[in-house]
Amino acid sequence: MSLLDRPPRPDGALTRLRRPGRRGAPGTARPDAGQPGGRPRPVRELLLVIVLFVLYKLGRLVADGRVAEAFDNARRVWHLERLLDLPSETGVQQGLLQSQVLVHAANGYYAYVHFPATVAFLLWIYLRRPVHYRWVRRVMVALTAVAFVLHLLVPLAPPRMMPATGLVDTAARFGPAVYGPPQADVVANQYAAMPSLHIGWAAVIALGLIVTSRTRLRWLWLLHPVTTIAVVVGTANHYWLDGIVVLGLLSISVLLLRPPADLPAETPG
Repeated sequence: MSLLDRPPRPDGALTRLRRPGRRGAPGTARPDAGQPGGRPRPVRELLLVIVLFVLYKLGRLVADGRVAEAFDNARRVWHLERLLDLPSETGVQQGLLQSQVLVHAANGYYAYVHFPATVAFLLWIYLRRPVHYRWVRRVMVALTAVAFVLHLLVPLAPPRMMPATGLVDTAARFGPAVYGPPQADVVANQYAAMPSLHIGWAAVIALGLIVTSRTRLRWLWLLHPVTTIAVVVGTANHYWLDGIVVLGLLSISVLLLRPPADLPAETPG
């Protein structure tokens, strides 16, 4: 439509046509502007990540003066696993140590997959599945918050620090390693083995990807937490009970924070 074809205004001026859906047009709204299932504001989500990181740092400071307690708890966990007749972690590690390629791959998986995979998953679901993102975020935050509380209440030395277990620190011996001496570590809380957020976050990733998909192959995402369990146990960073406890906490979180009944499943694209 040309300017000459536009309907005249009462005052003789030409009216200005708006394109449907154009920003600022009457009756239109951005899909992420507070609408149900819309995408949350990115600044708020970034602040949430910062708060979680600060809590983690505080947990590291609190653990500094509780080293003896962390080792006492480790001995209790080890003996409890034997009483429960759980398979020994040494069996997994012995299988890992049969191949240098395998042990290097496990150490690399522990060092380089955990956090980047979680960030990539949250970014993907935020951008591509905003309807599901809010529920996944609530589950992950709830799980992480409870885990931090347990880290503070129950400091626990990992099995790699316990010579009595017969396990070795595969990362320190073969590399790559992400931890230095615990007393000099100003970033990570190395006495926070219980529960394992490596396993917990891997399970959340698998859960989120399964829920957001209808394909038959979606169940293959379970390989991520299964591999993570084998890696953290085989590298002597966690006990079996660390994984059992975090999966129990995740189950409770999912039951309490059920997704909306009308939450649609989608095919990843």
